[in-house]
Amino acid sequence: MASVYRYEKGAVTAAEREVVAEVPVVLHVNGRELATLIASPHELRFLVAGFLRLQGLVDRVEDFNALSVCDDHGIASAQVKKELPEKLKPVLTSGCGTGISFSVPRVDAAQSAVENGKTYTPAAVFSMMDGLARKAQGYQAHGGMYSAAVGDGDVVLFSEDLGRHNTIDRIAGEALMKGIDLSGMMLVTSGRVSTELIAKAALLGITVVASRTSPTGTAVKMAEEAGITMIGYVRADRFDVYSHPERIDLAAVAS
Repeated sequence: MASVYRYEKGAVTAAEREVVAEVPVVLHVNGRELATLIASPHELRFLVAGFLRLQGLVDRVEDFNALSVCDDHGIASAQVKKELPEKLKPVLTSGCGTGISFSVPRVDAAQSAVENGKTYTPAAVFSMMDGLARKAQGYQAHGGMYSAAVGDGDVVLFSEDLGRHNTIDRIAGEALMKGIDLSGMMLVTSGRVSTELIAKAALLGITVVASRTSPTGTAVKMAEEAGITMIGYVRADRFDVYSHPERIDLAAVAS
C-alpha cells in the first residue's frame, strides 16, 4: 500500500492505495548470469521456465536438471541440458520497462505448427476476452498490470504481470510444467501486440492472437507469414481481423 493525496471535486484527502509490486530477478543458467527479469513477484518459476523455453534453451521439463527461485533474494538458478552459446547478443524488446531477449524466433520455423489450426466462432473470441477480464484481479485492484490467457473458447491458462511479454512467458512456462499442449489454441491479451509476442505465439503453436487494443504493422506482417490470425480492438460486439480471416467462422453469424 502507498499513502497518497487524493484530489476529487475540489477537495484533498489522505488515502491508502494499492500499488503494483515489481521485483528484479537475476537469472543464472548453468552457473552463468544470463539476464535480469523485471516482473511481478508471483509464480516466478513459471516466468523463468517460460523465458528459457522461448529462448530455445529447454523444450521439455526433462531438459531441466534443476530449477530454483529464491523470492526473498530475487535470484533464480537453472541447470539445463543444453549448452549455452558462448556469446549471447541481447535484444531489447518493446515490452514495458524494456524487455530482453537473446533471439527473435524466425516465424518460418514455426509456420508448419500453425497452418492447420482449428477454426473459431466470433462467440469464442468474445468468450475468451470476457474470461480474461473476469480473471484480471490485479488490474481490477490497482491497475498497471497486463494480462493474457490461452484457451479454445474457455480459458485454460491465465497470467498477469507488469510486463506484456512476461505474461506470455508465464503461460509458456506453466504449460511446459503442467504438460499442456498449446497447439491450435487462441491467445488473448490486454496489451498491444508486437512482433515479439507473435513470434512467441508461433513457437507455442498458437493459431489465433486477439487483443483489446492494436497490433503493430510489423506484427500483422509477421502474423500473416506465420499463418496466425491476428485480431484487434475486441469490444463487446465487434473486432477487426488483420490476417488469416479464414480461421474465424464468420459464416456462423452470417444472415
